[in-house]
Amino acid sequence: MGIFSRKNDDTATAGPAEVNPDLAAVTGEYEIDPAHTTIGFVARHAMVTNVKGSFQDFTGTLHLDGTDPSRSTATIDVVMDSIDTGNADRDGHLKSSDFFKTDEFPTMTFRTTKAEALGGDDYRITGDLTVLGTTKPLTIDLEFNGAATDPFGNQRVGFEGKAEILRSEWGLTWNAALETGGVLVSDKIKLNFDISAIRKA
Repeated sequence: MGIFSRKNDDTATAGPAEVNPDLAAVTGEYEIDPAHTTIGFVARHAMVTNVKGSFQDFTGTLHLDGTDPSRSTATIDVVMDSIDTGNADRDGHLKSSDFFKTDEFPTMTFRTTKAEALGGDDYRITGDLTVLGTTKPLTIDLEFNGAATDPFGNQRVGFEGKAEILRSEWGLTWNAALETGGVLVSDKIKLNFDISAIRKA
């Protein structure tokens, strides 16, 4: 994960290889703040509506390199039992052997393998996502929301991210056919991330 360059309107647009030297100030080690971070997902249900959910228990770290964004990295570990879709029965089904098998596979992990500065505030990171013991590459498009010092003296950075996956590629294949055609749960899942991270002392 890297840093995005903030530019004024009268500044020439930089190409992906350009890095604002002021960004060196945010270079460092960060911990993701779970209280102000959302790791969420959206799935199509019964072909007609979306079901949204998130994970409530996770940890993560960022190494940000403002001088050379390609050297930035991220790690995330998610406790699968913390899945929350706002419906206890549905959450229980997602934790069961039909889906995440949380008794056997309690954690989902992500480890970056590549970070790219795309220009402006845009980034792209690629990493290894491990679910149900299966590891596949995942690419996340990110937008840098800025850096600030909060009222408690914490130095924070913020990012928004999005990605799409086919859950079947990680062995999540359970489904049910609908009488009207189609299936109960979409294979395509949209992932969304709102990340706030605090710089380590």
